[in-house]
Amino acid sequence: MTERQERGSARPSAAGKSTSGVLPSTLAVTSEHTTGGGTAGSHRNEHDRDDHVMTVQPTTATAAAAAEGPPLRLGTRRSALATAQSGMIAEAVTRATGRRVELVEITTYGDTSREQLAQIGGTGVFVSALRDALLGGDIDFAVHSLKDLPTAAPEGLALAAVPLREDPRDALIARDGLGLDELAAKCVDVPARIGTGSPRRTAQLNAWAAEVGARIETVPIRGNVDTRIGYVHSGELDAVVLAAAGLSRLGRLGEATEILDSTLMLPAPGQGALAIECRADRPDLVAQLAVLDDAPTRAAVAAERALLAALEAGCSAPVGALAQMQHGTGGAAGAESADELLLRALVGTVDGSSVVQLSVTGAFGPAVASEQAAAALGRELAARMLAAGAAGLMGERAL
Repeated sequence: MTERQERGSARPSAAGKSTSGVLPSTLAVTSEHTTGGGTAGSHRNEHDRDDHVMTVQPTTATAAAAAEGPPLRLGTRRSALATAQSGMIAEAVTRATGRRVELVEITTYGDTSREQLAQIGGTGVFVSALRDALLGGDIDFAVHSLKDLPTAAPEGLALAAVPLREDPRDALIARDGLGLDELAAKCVDVPARIGTGSPRRTAQLNAWAAEVGARIETVPIRGNVDTRIGYVHSGELDAVVLAAAGLSRLGRLGEATEILDSTLMLPAPGQGALAIECRADRPDLVAQLAVLDDAPTRAAVAAERALLAALEAGCSAPVGALAQMQHGTGGAAGAESADELLLRALVGTVDGSSVVQLSVTGAFGPAVASEQAAAALGRELAARMLAAGAAGLMGERAL
């Protein structure tokens, strides 16, 4: 294994396009209730009733494959993004298994609270209600944004599949179609006001600004995608930073004025990936859902999440991590090239004044137990980061 020290920040590259996943984005949704209906991508009031069921019908290409019998119940958060990505999974499950799937919307505490995530317990607040519904038998499986999952394995539940990952990078949506450099150049007399609810993004934006001499003010925000982008349209903020994957799944990636390169801003561990969970005592369902699993994505997020767990980072800690497959260039004539997993990670202070950023590589391929090896790689890098002083930068650790 090799390791290298990297600089804490770098100038972003030109805007790029999101890499598309293999899951379909088109589905037909029919409401079974008259209250709170609408398509999977429509805006919904977060304070409507807790549960609302919609049947996701297969498209014409999959209708013939739908099997008789009760549909599988897929639990999802109520937001437009959550229902959009759950709908994609629902159709993929129908295509793969012939089973009809209905979405069961569940409101979580994280959806209804207006407090910042760091104050209400971090991303796990989006998951607990869905997991309770799974364990209680109210739903058959659930779809989560993987970055929302606590790193501790839940008793009685199985991570049945991690589908192909979307673009894990962050996206800037700025006024007047500006990129980050351009925005900073235009805000000379007053700081550019950039909204984000993420301490990780705040730390890396501030580190970038300090390096290039830009004047910015990071502003904490919460709310759905419409709300956040609305701050820019109203002129309240100059820009906001959102996950590129979420914009892509909502069909709104074209609104991004720049895709921030990972050399400037490392994403959250698991960002851009989805997690499909079901009860561990249903091996038949685990096997059915496993056909959607993408082994390289599962290995990559295993490395990132193992690092996060080993750092014992508190919910307010600015931690970024990204594992990427690097295909081997080949060795001796006739020898099969070996793939490697490159894991980069960052821990910093929110003001960006101190950053520890390291990387490590490890072998990846069918000859190794890839998920376990990836997790070991994450733990190794976490140990090196702690030795380099990362613990002192994270504030309260989740001991």
